[in-house]
Amino acid sequence: MSTSPPAKLLPVFLFNAAYIALAASVSVSRGNREFVFYIVVMLVLIAVMSLVHRRVKLTAGLLWAFSVWGLAHMAGGLCPLPSGWPYNGDHEVLYSLWLIPDLLKYDQIVHAYGFGITTWLCWHILRQALRQPDGGSVRPTFGMLALCAAAGMGFGALNEVIEFIAVLTIPNTNVGGYENTGWDLVANLVGTIIAALIIRFRTRITA
Repeated sequence: MSTSPPAKLLPVFLFNAAYIALAASVSVSRGNREFVFYIVVMLVLIAVMSLVHRRVKLTAGLLWAFSVWGLAHMAGGLCPLPSGWPYNGDHEVLYSLWLIPDLLKYDQIVHAYGFGITTWLCWHILRQALRQPDGGSVRPTFGMLALCAAAGMGFGALNEVIEFIAVLTIPNTNVGGYENTGWDLVANLVGTIIAALIIRFRTRITA
């Protein structure tokens, strides 16, 4: 039995393999233990997503959205900032970049995007699980979308637990302190709400 990805998923597979291989090479060459840890986490998540895909057949859009999130995460921790660019904290990397000084960081955009598409994933799984015998699908009601957004927030909280483990086990991380964690959670919430609204209004338009 072949374990190679289907032809239509091959571009997604190659895209992920390319940026993870590059990130691993850069992390090891720089002795960046934090991102070696995150790369291991990424590989675990990719394995989990593969299992989910086998069960519920994720759309190409979802797979590409998660792939872009992975790239944004790797780039955020490994790409140095040009001299003079505004940043927050002690590490001059893309994650610390102020997009709007003292108001909005690259890190917060990545959080909002990532847990927004996680909310989309939860909606996709819920809709597949509740598909009716006649082929009809569940409607994105306020209650259903609130449940998906709450699940997205839950996965965001799990991400903070993983970052906390990194802080406890790896010296000199770029995770940030309590205030940074709070803003990460706010960004997660914003992303989940935006995703829920897009799902709701997109369904109304196509109905």
